[in-house]
Amino acid sequence: MAVSRLRSPVGVALMFATNGAAFSSILPWYPTFKAQWGLSDAVFGLIVACFAAGSLASTVLPSLAVNRFGPRMVVVTGTAVLAALVAVVGWSVSGLMLAVLLLAVGVLDAVIDVSQNVAAVRVQDRLGISVMSSMHAFWSLGAVLSGALGTAAAAGGVDVRVHLSAVALAVAALVVFAAWLTGPVGEGTDADPGADGDGSGSGTRRRGPGPGRLLVLALPVAVVATSGTVVEDVASNWAGIASVELAGTALGTAGVAFTVVLAAQTVGRFSGDWLIQRFGRVAAARSGGVFIALGGVVVVTATAAAPLYVGLALVGFGCATLVPSAFVAAARLPGLSEGAGVTVVSWLMRLGFLATSPVIGAVSSVTNLRWALGLLIVVGLLVVVTARALREPARVVERRDPDRHPDPGEDPQ
Repeated sequence: MAVSRLRSPVGVALMFATNGAAFSSILPWYPTFKAQWGLSDAVFGLIVACFAAGSLASTVLPSLAVNRFGPRMVVVTGTAVLAALVAVVGWSVSGLMLAVLLLAVGVLDAVIDVSQNVAAVRVQDRLGISVMSSMHAFWSLGAVLSGALGTAAAAGGVDVRVHLSAVALAVAALVVFAAWLTGPVGEGTDADPGADGDGSGSGTRRRGPGPGRLLVLALPVAVVATSGTVVEDVASNWAGIASVELAGTALGTAGVAFTVVLAAQTVGRFSGDWLIQRFGRVAAARSGGVFIALGGVVVVTATAAAPLYVGLALVGFGCATLVPSAFVAAARLPGLSEGAGVTVVSWLMRLGFLATSPVIGAVSSVTNLRWALGLLIVVGLLVVVTARALREPARVVERRDPDRHPDPGEDPQ
């Protein structure tokens, strides 16, 4: 592959990395904030859920922004503002202030997320091979490195304000470089051919699907995506708490648990494109569901750090391809543009994401955190059942090239 052809995918991959690094720099400090302010599990769950609430509040903003300004410009501008908010988190003096900041971060993250995924889908279609999982791997890689640095900073007594400000500056600089590497990503398809009056791809455009039909189309894909984000939510908000409360690790090293999940997810995502090319998205997702369920069993039965980390690694590896594959499917929902399809699935995904931490916090308060993390087992089994939603529609394959054989990543009907 020519060097010039690699520039765009490398640039988009770096965009994903900056997004993962920005928010993840906050996460190792969660146990410190929780202990410092004396927050209960239930209250902490509500505070961190503000991130998902902000994502939901974005509603159609991501689609409008992508269609108006293009995905690359939205990622650069949004990431710069996001980085500034991350720096301000270091000056939080209460759970309420943190909640407000997380709400704003959630809005921006939703806009950036849709934009970078639209850019990634366009680059993938241009290359003609599956690279979406690797793009998301760079998000995980950015999150892992940022989480590791945050853990080292927290354990070493570095001032949280200094740490988060340094991360913000680095992220802002890197996203500008990433945008330069990416270059123009072109225009996406406005809608599926079926959205045209005569089905031929020309003529007067029909209205898109109504709300009921849209929900039927998007919900199965969103369920798979949400299953992946449940694992990410557990990693972000509860893995560190679990390592302290269930495995007895020191408060300053709580970030190791989060890093284990994201490191395993990174490995799974870098290998995910090969698995998808070889076995298809459905098979890759189903096997991931099995890993999540098995890992959940290990997590809820662990009483020491080593087995807890093993369980967290299994769930991290298992969730690796779920969100990337769901966004590819979302970009090809019939009757919708890429931006609209990804926005709808992303919004539904974040609706489920919003409920995760409050549910875990509420169950933990009534029983204990061990029982609450049993949600991972349920999620793994749900993925096994719903993975079929990721199949590539036959008409999309035919539209790309009616004479070619399906890609290995396109599961048979």
